[in-house]
Formats: sequence, C-alpha cells, structure tokens
Amino acid sequence: MDAVAAGLSEDGLLRAIDHVGVAVADLDAAIAFHTEVLGLVLVHREENLDADVAEAMLAVPGAEGGTQVQLLAALTPESPIARFLARSGPGLQQLAYEVSDVVLASARLRERGLRLLYDVPRPGTRQSLVNFVHPHDAGGVLVELVEPAPGPHRQGEESRELS
Repeated sequence: MDAVAAGLSEDGLLRAIDHVGVAVADLDAAIAFHTEVLGLVLVHREENLDADVAEAMLAVPGAEGGTQVQLLAALTPESPIARFLARSGPGLQQLAYEVSDVVLASARLRERGLRLLYDVPRPGTRQSLVNFVHPHDAGGVLVELVEPAPGPHRQGEESRELS
C-alpha cells in the first residue's frame, strides 16, 4: 500500500472514529431529544471557553467507550458554532477522529498539502488536544483530530471543566 493510500493509519496515528459533532441551537433541548427519544446517555458536559461552545457528549448505553455524539451550542453570537448555525442551520458539523499524536498527525497532513485551522493544537473536550482539517481540503467536511488527555477519557470518567 502506498503512503498516500495508507494515510495516518500507516504509522498507527489514526485510532478510531471519536465522535460526530452536531451543531444545535438549544443544548438542553438537544440533550433531551437524544436521551429521552433516542435513549442515549449523557456521559459528559462542559463549556469550552476557548472554543466559545457549550457541549455534551452522548453514547449508546453500554458503549460509552465507543464513538459518541457531540452536541455543540454557541456561547456567544461570535462563536464558530453560531456562525455555522447562521450559515447552515442545525445539523452535522464535524467528523472527529482519535489520533495518538495530534501534532504529528497535523504535520503529516500538512506534508500532504492539507490546510489545518490551527498552527498549534488547542484544548478540546475532556482536556484533549485538537486540530481541524479545513473543510475545503476534506470534501466539504470539517475533520477534527482528537488526541485524548492521558488517563481515562471515556467510560466512568467524571466531567472535567476547561478553564
């Protein structure tokens, strides 16, 4: 398999689909729909002031360690999520992949000519480090790279707030 076809998986950088991000206008209403109607469980909730979002992570009961749904609501009208909602309305906003090293994964993607939104990864959910591939370079999809914080970051974890 050639290097381009192998992508980030060639070095073991790509681990899993981490989550699917959904932009919502009302976080509490979206949580209620996903828990009461679909039966998901709320596993984490926080405000990320750096990203200007309130967010919640939900999972299928018994699969809290697997791929999750991230609900994202704007904290201010200037938030990137507020701009997304104004442009596109509520709906799928991103696809996130778990990587073992977000700095290295970002460098490898830049070597392949992709644009990333940040020069240096930023804090994400659950004290992770994140970067994003520009949607114009990823078929119109905002691709998030997530390097989880060391230690447990899924099942049984208590919520941690970013300051």
